[in-house]
Amino acid sequence: MQASSIPNPIDALIAEKGVLLADGATGTNLFAMGLESGDAPELWNEDAPEKIEALHQGFIDAGADIILTNSFGGTRHRLKLHNAQDRVFELNRKAAEIACRVVEKAGRRVIVAGSVGPTGELLEPLGALTYDGAVEAFAEQMEGLKAGGAEVAWIETMSAPEEIHAAAEAAIRIGLPYTYTGSFDTAGHTMMGLAPKDIHGVVDDLGQPPVAVGANCGVGAPDILATLLDMTEARPDATIVVKGNCGIPEFRGTEVHYSGTPELMSEYVRLAVDGGAKIIGGCCGTSFEHLAAMRTALDGHKHPEQRPTIEDVVARVGPLRNKSASESGSATGTRRSRRARSGES
Repeated sequence: MQASSIPNPIDALIAEKGVLLADGATGTNLFAMGLESGDAPELWNEDAPEKIEALHQGFIDAGADIILTNSFGGTRHRLKLHNAQDRVFELNRKAAEIACRVVEKAGRRVIVAGSVGPTGELLEPLGALTYDGAVEAFAEQMEGLKAGGAEVAWIETMSAPEEIHAAAEAAIRIGLPYTYTGSFDTAGHTMMGLAPKDIHGVVDDLGQPPVAVGANCGVGAPDILATLLDMTEARPDATIVVKGNCGIPEFRGTEVHYSGTPELMSEYVRLAVDGGAKIIGGCCGTSFEHLAAMRTALDGHKHPEQRPTIEDVVARVGPLRNKSASESGSATGTRRSRRARSGES
C-alpha cells in the first residue's frame, strides 16, 4: 500500500491552521456527568447518547479542531469485562455517528478521530494474546468507527511497541489514516520500556506511515513536555501530538481531582508550540473551561518562539515527576552544548 493511498485530513487542516487543538478528557468529564467508576463509557453510546453529544459539543464550543470518539475501550477484550464483546461494531459505529452529528452543526472544520486504546491484554510471549489476534481485535473496532464516519484512527495511551504496530496494521487494513501516542509514565518510558525518542520507528516497516505520533496521559504537563522535546529532537520534521493530563490527580475524600488550572494548561500550550508540537490537547482532568483557555493561548501563540529547555519547562509549569529528558541528557545536553558554542551562561 502506497503512503499516498489513504486521504489525510489532519495534514490538510495543519496546513490551514498551523497548530491544531485536540479535545480534552473523556472519562473524567463523563464521571462528572454521572458515569460510575467501573462502568464502560462505551455503553453510553447506546444508553445515554445525549451525554456523549454534550461532551463533544462542550469541546467544540471550547474551540477543539479534533474530537475523539467515545470508544477508548472499544475492543472485544475490554468490552468483555462488561459482557459486551459481541457488540464491538455497533458500539464503535454509534460512537463515531454521535461525534459526526455534533460536528455537522459546528459551522467549521472539525475532524472526528476514532479513539482506540490498548486491549488491556499482554501480547505473546508475556501474555496469551497473539499479534494476529491483536490486529483482528483492532480491525474489528476500526470497522465500526469507519462505518460511523470516523476520519482517522487515533491510537492512544499505548505502552507496548508491538501493540502499536498491531493497531497501525489494522488501520491500514481498514483504510483509515492513523496516529499513535504512547503514555510515558514509567521513569520517562512507557510501562513496556519504549523511550520517547524511539516512538518514530515503531511502524517503519509498514507501507503506510502515521499521520502523527506523540504522547498522551502520563503524569502531567512538565513530563509530557520533556517527552515532546525528546521526540522533536529525534525527528524534527515529524508531526507530534501531545495530549497531557491536567496537572496531577489528588484525592479529596473519595473523589479524584486534577490540580491543573486553566492558566497552567495555557502555559503548557505555549511551551508545546515552542517545543515543536503540531497537535495539542488535554487528557485526564481537562474540562471545557481548561480547553477554552488553551484555545485562547494557542490563538495568541501560533508561531513558535525560542525552543524551551527542561529548565524553562520546570520554571514555567513545575517540577518533573519522572526520569526523563532532564536526566537522560538528550534534551538538555544538546542545549548545553549550544550554550557552550554560543558563549551563553
